[in-house]
Formats: sequence, structure tokens, C-alpha cells
Amino acid sequence: MPKLSLKRFKSRRMTLPPESDCARDTSDSPDTDRQRCWYIKPMFDFWQSLLAALERIVMLPSLIHSVFPSLSSRKRTRDAVRSYDRTMDDLLREVQRLFEAPLEPAKLLQMSGRLQEQFAPKLQASNICMLPSYNDKLPTGLEQGTYLALDVGGSTFRVAVVELSGKQAGAKSMRIVTMKSYAINNPVRYLRGTAFFDWMAQKIEAAIVDPQVQRINGTKSFGMGLAWSFPVEQTSIRSGNLLAMGKGFRATEGTLGQDLSELIMAPCRKRNLPVHMESIVNDASATLLSRAYEDPATRFAVILGTGFNIAVHLPTSALATSKYNGYPQKWIDHATHVLVNTELSMFGKNVFPTTRWDDLLNENHVRPDFQPFEHMISGRYLGEIVRLIVVEAVRTAGLFSGELPEKLAEPYSLETGTVAAIEMDESKNFTQAIALFQSKHALSKPPSYKDISFLRQVSQLVSHRAAAYLAAGIHSLWNLRIQSEGLSANEAGRLAIGCNGSVIEKYPHFRELCQTHLDELTIASGAEPHSISLEIAVESAIFGAAVAVCCLDA
Repeated sequence: MPKLSLKRFKSRRMTLPPESDCARDTSDSPDTDRQRCWYIKPMFDFWQSLLAALERIVMLPSLIHSVFPSLSSRKRTRDAVRSYDRTMDDLLREVQRLFEAPLEPAKLLQMSGRLQEQFAPKLQASNICMLPSYNDKLPTGLEQGTYLALDVGGSTFRVAVVELSGKQAGAKSMRIVTMKSYAINNPVRYLRGTAFFDWMAQKIEAAIVDPQVQRINGTKSFGMGLAWSFPVEQTSIRSGNLLAMGKGFRATEGTLGQDLSELIMAPCRKRNLPVHMESIVNDASATLLSRAYEDPATRFAVILGTGFNIAVHLPTSALATSKYNGYPQKWIDHATHVLVNTELSMFGKNVFPTTRWDDLLNENHVRPDFQPFEHMISGRYLGEIVRLIVVEAVRTAGLFSGELPEKLAEPYSLETGTVAAIEMDESKNFTQAIALFQSKHALSKPPSYKDISFLRQVSQLVSHRAAAYLAAGIHSLWNLRIQSEGLSANEAGRLAIGCNGSVIEKYPHFRELCQTHLDELTIASGAEPHSISLEIAVESAIFGAAVAVCCLDA
């Protein structure tokens, strides 16, 4: 992104009314006029001050206002005059300096190296990050079959029949034959214990009785793949112990620690449904598998929406043997590589330079320092960083003429989607951006062109930094992988990354900026140009759940 050209914003100080003739320089007037006028303004100020004091003493402002309306008006004008600590231009230059200074390639390379240092102990021992899965195989792209894919997210449950056709000429390699989507609203979230899984089984039944599904699968039992977007302690490729789901879900009441696969299969068996659970994956692993089916160079997956995570395909030797405690001996003897859930959001403390706004966000967070990387790049926080800068700009530099919308004083009230939409408005007058902001955060009068221009440029600086920091994180994992494989940078070859999530998919210019920084970092490390490519993984949870099953059949 080219350096932002700073526009000159005028101070938001109000202009005083023109002074009277007697207050102006009257050097071209006769001396008698100057002698007659010199004392009038001091006398006027004296009486104005005296009346203001009387107003406070006698507590009869209405009487004084009625007798001296002009003085009251002048007092109000004087009180309305505000001065600010600096201009918006000055603040914008400071924001630009703070957010762009760390983005030089040499500094990003240093951050990448320090992240790798943080990885080392977690690869040896940690039960919250650098977690190996039971997925040791990647698809070849030749697998074929029809599978039932389940995707359970925070607000939606989707059931899809997915057809994998391999690399057949003239045909899509992955196809959703039919898909049903069911809202997970509050009544569903509040279903207690097994009632939630009964509800799931009911929806699975509704999906597979579709005549189109019956024609495809007949009476055969469907192999199911589950993409589960909540914590789970996996015990095998197709089983895992249920952990707290958060987000208001009560499904864990009385079921916490029980086998997730059995919780789903028990009500399915009661309904005599022709299904069986074959695989459970998280959203990052699903994204990697779905993209790997179409591009065999895929070894990473990035999830960047409201939250942030990266899955990587590493040699099993990259992790300590203690990480595989409880794994079947057959798996340990057979597996050479494994999909690893990095939980990269938890890294980055004292690695990435922060600003006072980052520090303020962290200090007021319910879990300070728990996910420092995520705080600087994810959709949950980008809007909040911009909001904190905006609040300071209103109070110290006169943004929005010094008026802070009431709602904007609330933490997390400026959504990342809103600032993304404002960035996208490249029209001459920012008409859509002004209307959008006014509809979300009403001011006594709509924001000016200069106000929105300031907001857009701040948003661009915040999102650009996020894209660059993500590139540094990816580069650190790329280095970890090639070192684990015993390769040098120029021997590593091309690597594809499956991408999913609202920020990396939809935020204006985000993926392109991240790609640019990745190119700089890999070339500086000795790799060929375009060694890493960021690729969107369409419907990754659904396709990934199906691909996870097909890998078992291979």
C-alpha cells in the first residue's frame, strides 16, 4: 500500500463573530475617534463579567437574559469556543508513524524469528497450543465418494451431501449435491445436554430423507464428517471429549467430557438413520483439507474472521513424543506427518510492537494477554482499535467537531464490518460512507468529508498493519516447516495456504497486502518469488469435513 498522503485538516475551533469598529485598528481615523473608543471594550468586558457574577449570585438568569439578551448571546458564543491539543493532521501523522514504522521487511523478519523462539517450548509441552490432531494424511485429489458433511458453528448448523469426483475432465472435483441450513438461535442454544444433540439428529434426518439424496445413496449408510467449531479433546480421528462451548450454549450441561461422536450417534440410532461418524475436525483443519484436495501444494490453513487460527501440516518429529501420549501405537508407527492446530492467536506477546491504543484494549480485556496476536489482527478487534483512536481524535483533535456519538463511547461498538465498508467507499465525496456512519453512530449533523477521510485513513493503517503482522506469523511457521523437513528456503518449493474467514476473504485489499509482505519476507529469506500463495477455500468447513472422511478411505 502506498504511503498515505496526509490532507490538511483545519482545526475545529469555532470562529468568533467579527469585532466592532471600536475594537479594530483605526489608525486611519481621527485621533478623537481613537480616544473615544479605546475604553469602550474594557468597560464592556467589565460589565459582562459583573453581570455573569450577579447571574450566579441571585440565581435569576431568566431576568438578566431578558434585560441583556445580547450579552447572554455573546456569553454563549464565547463558551462554545473550544481549543484542541493538536490538529487532526498532527494526530493522523502520529498514527501513521506508529502503525507503519514496524512494517519494514527487516523488522517483520525479526518478529518472525522471535515468534519461532516462542514456538519451541510449546512444541515440547503445552496442552493449549501446538496441538497434534489424528489427521496424518492429506488427500491426493483423486479420491471419490459421496459423504454427509456436518458443520456446527456458533449461529448455524449445516447438513450437506458432498460429492467428490477427483480430477475428472470437465467436472468439478467437489460438489455440494444438496445442503440444508438451520439457524442456531437462542432457543436452540439453551437446549440442555442431550436435547441439543437430539435436535441435531432431527435435522440430519430431515436432510437425508430428501428424494434427491435417496436417489444418490439408496439404502447405503452415509459416512459422516463433522466440522466442529468449538473446543474438543480429540481421542481419535472419529471421537473426542466434549469441552465447554461458550457463547451461551447449554449442550454441555450433564454431558461435559463425554464422547462427542456418541452424543450425536445415539439419537441417530434411535431414529434408525443410515449414518455413521467417520471423522471430527476443527475449522482450521477442515480448511486445509478442503484446499489440499484441489491444490496438492497446500500445507497451511488460515482462519481469520472474528477469531484467528492457523493449522499446519508438519513432520511428526517437529513435536515432542509426549505430545502423542495416548495415541494408538499403530498410529505412531505409521504416521510421518500430522495436522497441527497451532492456536497461533496465543502467541506474540512482546513480539509485535504495540501502540497506546493496543495497550488500552489489552488492559480492558476480560483476559489480558491471553491472545495477543488475535488482538491485533482479527475482526473482533480491528474495529475496536479504530474506535479507540477515534475517541481520542474527538477529544483532542476536534474530529466530528468534538462531538462523540453516545454509542461510540461503548467498547466494541464500532464494528470491523463498518470500517471495512467505509474503506470500500472510494467515491469522490464519500457519500455512502457518510450515510453509513451516520446510520450507525448518529451525530447532531452528519460527519464531514474531512471527518470520514480521517476515519478511512486510520482504518487503512490499522488493517494494513494487521495484514503485515499476519504475514510475519505465516513466515515464522513456514520457516518452522522447512527446517523440520530438513530443507533450505530455496529447496522448499511452492506452498499454498487455504484461507477462510470474513477478514481475509472480504476486508478490502487485506489478502493482497498480506501476500505482498509474504513475497518480500520469503524472497529476503532466500526463497524463489511467489513461494507462498494465499488461496480462498470456498465452503471449507463443508468440503473439509467430507475430505477428512475420504482420506480414511484412501
